[in-house]
Order: sequence, then C-alpha cells, then structure tokens
Amino acid sequence: MSRNKYPEITVENILEVSQRLFFEKGYDNTKIQDIADELRMTKGAIYHHFKSKEEIMNTLGDKIFTNNNPFKIVKKRKDLNGLEKMKYVIKLNQSNEQMVELTNQALPLLENPQVLAKMFESNYQQLLPYWMELIEEGQKDGSIKTEQPKELAELLILTDLWMIPSLFPGNVNDIKNRYRFVTIMLGKMGLPLYDEEMLEKIDKLPYYEKDK
Repeated sequence: MSRNKYPEITVENILEVSQRLFFEKGYDNTKIQDIADELRMTKGAIYHHFKSKEEIMNTLGDKIFTNNNPFKIVKKRKDLNGLEKMKYVIKLNQSNEQMVELTNQALPLLENPQVLAKMFESNYQQLLPYWMELIEEGQKDGSIKTEQPKELAELLILTDLWMIPSLFPGNVNDIKNRYRFVTIMLGKMGLPLYDEEMLEKIDKLPYYEKDK
C-alpha cells in the first residue's frame, strides 16, 4: 500500500468537502460515506485522519475561528479601550457567517453530546485567555472595574451557551431578554457590555425561531 506523502493536503480536502456538505445537506444528514464519495476515498481513509464526524466538525470550528480570529483583529485597534474591544469582538463573532452557519448545522446540540462537549472544551481553552487579556486591559485603562477577571471570563463562556436555543429553548425575544439580563448582571460586576446594536444582530441570526 502506498503511503500518502502529503497528509496535510488530504486533511484540508476532507475539511473543505465536509464543510460544503454540512452547509448544503446539514450536519445530521451528512454521513462519512458522503464525504468519502465526494473525495473518491474510502471511509477507512477518512477515519485515518479523523476518528469521527464529530471530530471533523470540531476541527472545522477551530479552523474557521483561527482564520478569522476576532481577538487578533481587535488587538490592532489602538483607538479602542478594553471594554470597547470586547464589544467589538462580540460583533465580529456574530458577523462571521461561516461560524454562524457551522453553529446552525451543529444543532440540535443535545442530540450531539460529543459536539457539545468538544465545543465547550474548545471554547474554554481558546477563549478564556483572550477574554482575560481584554478584561485585564480594561482594568488598566479604567473601562472595566472588577477584581475577578478570570471568573468574569468564565462567565462569558458559560452565558454564550445560554444563548443557544437548542440547549435552552426560546424564540428571538427570549434570547434578547437573556442578552439584556446577562449584560445587566455583568454591568453590576463591573463589565458594562450592553449594546443596543447587538439586539438588532440577534434578529438576523438564522438559528433563532422568530415566532415560536
């Protein structure tokens, strides 16, 4: 059996085809065999690089985040203070159409516990240091007043899950009310993140039911 001399190219091809199929057919309706057929590979060849479809989904999420990392974008903005950078990160994240669509295709997450667990693990490992860095920057410039940056950063990660309606059912108005509640709560903790523009963005997100 000949060895693959360029495994990284094969991995990229698998991710590219998987993303297209997830978006076209939906995550649940896409099988490993579908991916293999598109690439003219065997299922065994796919499993050589990825243990499961869930791992492909998680890798795609990491790749999309890395390619469009909002934290690296705001880090260059010398005209913004720590709090303003945090607000901008949230807006950039909600404007990332690929990430929003990938989240959409991962639903319902309760029926895909492996995806949910990996999503939380990945978010915690990737996002916690970034959020802490911005909170600490806000502490230094006076825009954020807290003595618990780590706890606030962890709370941001947890509340992000609360906004996913397949985990906590609700329509768009429910999500808006959650956003208002969370931002009021964070404001009392010294992190005033409330932004009226974010309420308008919630209306446009595809995975919130409009008239439940």
